[in-house]
Amino acid sequence: MSPKLHLQIDERSGVPVYRQMMDQFKYYVAGGMLRPGDQIPSIRELAAALSVNPTTVVKAYTELERAGVIEKRHGKGAFVSANAQALTAAEQDVALRRSAKQLAVEATQLQVPSPKVLNVVREELGALAAERATEDLPVKFAVVAGGA
Repeated sequence: MSPKLHLQIDERSGVPVYRQMMDQFKYYVAGGMLRPGDQIPSIRELAAALSVNPTTVVKAYTELERAGVIEKRHGKGAFVSANAQALTAAEQDVALRRSAKQLAVEATQLQVPSPKVLNVVREELGALAAERATEDLPVKFAVVAGGA
């Protein structure tokens, strides 16, 4: 059973788009949702799905390859590398806290009470878990643009 992977690009975040893509692929590999040998979308497919310049995807894939996360096979595409390494618990904590801090800041700016924020996070986690449990197709990439 292969998961549906969500790539979320937030053009307002201040983080370059290629970096956002890289981080998300790394997280999927680190979490085991992308395993060694899994094929990732072609440059053209991902650029079209994300509505970004193909050069941006090339940069992300080049950096992922340099980091040992993916490998490009001439004429066949890009695949998760057999040598891809999972994030350490400390690296996972840093990444999670960075996202949680961003959510906390935005919730505070919007004056959303903490119980509401926690409820929304639980709902989103539940929706993703339900989607993952029912997904039995090859890996699909769903794109959420603009941080929505």
